[in-house]
Amino acid sequence: MAPTRDVAVVVTAQTAHRRAATELSEVEMIQPVIRQVLDAVGGIGNIGFTCSGSSDYLAGQAFSFVMTLDAVGAYPPIVESHVEMDGAWALYEAWLKIQAGHADTALVYSYSKASPGDLPRVMSRGLDPYYYGPIWPDSVAMAGLQARAMLDAGLITVEQMAEIAHRHRTAAADNPHAQLKGPPSVEELLATETISDPLRRHDCPPITDGGVAVVLAAGDTAREWSERPAWIRGIDHRIDSHNFGARDLTRAPSIALAAERAGVADGPIDVAELHAPFSFQEQIVRNELGLGDDVTVNPSGGALAANPMLAAGLLRIVEVAARISAGTADRGVAHATGGQLLQQNLVCVLEGES
Repeated sequence: MAPTRDVAVVVTAQTAHRRAATELSEVEMIQPVIRQVLDAVGGIGNIGFTCSGSSDYLAGQAFSFVMTLDAVGAYPPIVESHVEMDGAWALYEAWLKIQAGHADTALVYSYSKASPGDLPRVMSRGLDPYYYGPIWPDSVAMAGLQARAMLDAGLITVEQMAEIAHRHRTAAADNPHAQLKGPPSVEELLATETISDPLRRHDCPPITDGGVAVVLAAGDTAREWSERPAWIRGIDHRIDSHNFGARDLTRAPSIALAAERAGVADGPIDVAELHAPFSFQEQIVRNELGLGDDVTVNPSGGALAANPMLAAGLLRIVEVAARISAGTADRGVAHATGGQLLQQNLVCVLEGES
């Protein structure tokens, strides 16, 4: 979808991503980054809309997002909404709110505290309750089926999967927020055992506690709050069938459609942050987006270096925006996914000031 108003990411913040932040509640974990972005724009009084992304499944209670509103503050009153999915979709809702003229600024945040539970099993509860849910397949086992389809089709090799994991962990060494950094060599990775054939541990995302916050602003407000805003030039999300038997698991056509509607091909891409939780999925996303070898992909380390569930997609937008604001990129694309096996997909194109 092309914008009717100029809207930009102007301020971002993220936690240090860890395997387990056991000493912190969700509110205590997300509050510092919310405070950081609000302080940068003069406080909550300058925010016209607030939207968050999280999961009651992970929190283990209904309407769990309500507790994190304590991190925003009880006063002054706010206009607030929530999405029960990745924070990238919360950003999409906030962007729409600004496009419709109902707000000029927005706070978006999302978080994950997945460490207390069994994340692969929790993820399986989002499956079709009649055909897939009763057999309790976990997310890693299902990813193994998709990886096998990629291997059998000759679209990737286990060596290439290890190379992708190695590249991500190497890139993460320069990311102070990343959870996993500095990997063994490709040969050492390939020598490890499979955990769900053909997947090895390095092919799978880590379980991560962490969060991220973003402020969006329109027009002159964005230019006032940021020396180099990251303008959202296009954003769209699409969905593939929940019936895996009806899909070609080596493809994700919803990514290609979202990319077309967001205008990915309208200009050169400098940097791409792809929400590919499993190593081989990067190849699927790259193919659907039509990215060439000249594009820098996941310089942050991606989801293989830190994967806060329900925040990792928003984190991809944050990483692209940060590079545009820093002047190291002029145009980038961020991808977020939800559901199982790249079922739900969002694509966001960001640019620096032209």
